[in-house]
Formats: sequence, C-alpha cells, structure tokens
Amino acid sequence: MKSRFFALEAAGVAATLCAMTHRSLIIGASGGIGRALVARLQKDGSEVTAISRRADGLDITDEASIRAALERVKGEFQLILVATGALELNGIGPEKALKDLDASAMAAQFAVNCIGPSLVMKHALHRLPRSSPACFAALSARVGSIGDNRAGGWYSYRTAKAALNQMIHTAAIELKRTHPKAVCVALHPGTVATDLTAKFAGSHPTVTPAEAAQNLLSVLDGLGPADSGQFLDWQGARVEW
Repeated sequence: MKSRFFALEAAGVAATLCAMTHRSLIIGASGGIGRALVARLQKDGSEVTAISRRADGLDITDEASIRAALERVKGEFQLILVATGALELNGIGPEKALKDLDASAMAAQFAVNCIGPSLVMKHALHRLPRSSPACFAALSARVGSIGDNRAGGWYSYRTAKAALNQMIHTAAIELKRTHPKAVCVALHPGTVATDLTAKFAGSHPTVTPAEAAQNLLSVLDGLGPADSGQFLDWQGARVEW
C-alpha cells in the first residue's frame, strides 16, 4: 500500500484511501472479520495495530476500557476500523416477534452494537490526520436499514445497528469541520461465515472472513470525502437508511 501511495503521489494523482493506509487501527481484531482485516492489511504493507478483547482485555461496553486501550497506542492512523458486534448476547438471540422483546437484552444489544463503536469514535477520531486522506469505518448490517426492512423481527439488533448508522452519519458531519479529507462510513460486510453468524445464516450465501476483508478494503479504497457519512455494502453500493 505504501509503495502504491508514493507512486500515485509522484505521478500527481490523488491517492485513494487504501493506497495510503500505512498505519491502521483495527478494533475487535480477534473476531473473524477483524482477524482477516489485520491479515489483509499486513499483507498489503500496512503497519497494523490490533486491539481486541482476547489479547488486550478490551470491553467494548465500558468507556474506561476503551479509553485505556486507545491511550496505550500512539500516533495517527490513516484507517481506524471497528469490527466489533454481536447477534447473540448472554444466550439470547434475535427476537422473532414483539412478544419476545426483553428490556435488558435490548439494552445489551445497544451497548455492544451502537454505544461501544460510538465511544470508540469519541476517543479515536482525533487520531486521524487532519490534512491528508483518512477513514473511520464501523461494521454495521443491512438489517439496520429501515427502508430495506421487509421481513420484520430482530428488533433489538435492527434498532441498535440503525442507531449506529445515525451515529456514523452525524459524526461525519462534525468530522468534516476538522478533517476535511477524512471519510466516516458504516459498512455492511454481507453474510460472513463466522461464529457470530453460524446460527443465523440459514440459506443466505456466505463469504469467508478473508473474502469479506478484501471486499471491505476494496470499498474503502474507492472512497473520498464526498462519500463520508454513508452506509455502504460490501460492493460499495449505498444501503437505504
């Protein structure tokens, strides 16, 4: 990546995001997609800092844990990507009907799938460079789309991801004021064959974590400031809010 960046710069061509991602920060690096992102970025020449619950004791639901984890790493990052998330928490999976709704389970979904990534934004966005291209991205899910919701169910997970999308969109507006070349996006990776989706993939076609990582990084590679605040799928297509 670094060599491609300098080649583009020398030719007077604006570098795409992933072309210049020589320092990356992956939050949630022990998950299936997170591990694959780390591997792909390292293979492409990026210096990757990986933070995870397994290796670093990160608790994405605890602000003090998030702050401490980010304070342990130094410098700026051209890419910060939050790859955390959960469909099933404390043995409770997505609801099929309103009668299955549980307040504590819903709060847990919001803590993991919206509040946690939002707190990462709070403590990490200032680590993006102000005067050069950079990106903050978080994994969302198509089921968080209100306009694309045709099946119903999955109340807590859907609404938590919809709330995350709103956080990303709103943060992008603020980020533009201080980091005009930066991008802030929500990404739908598709259905990825990981432990997180094993019980719920059903007949949906799946991709491997390695394929998902490559897809997501390819999407980021083509983004510019005009795309900031968007909700994009693994092909780079905009997903309805």
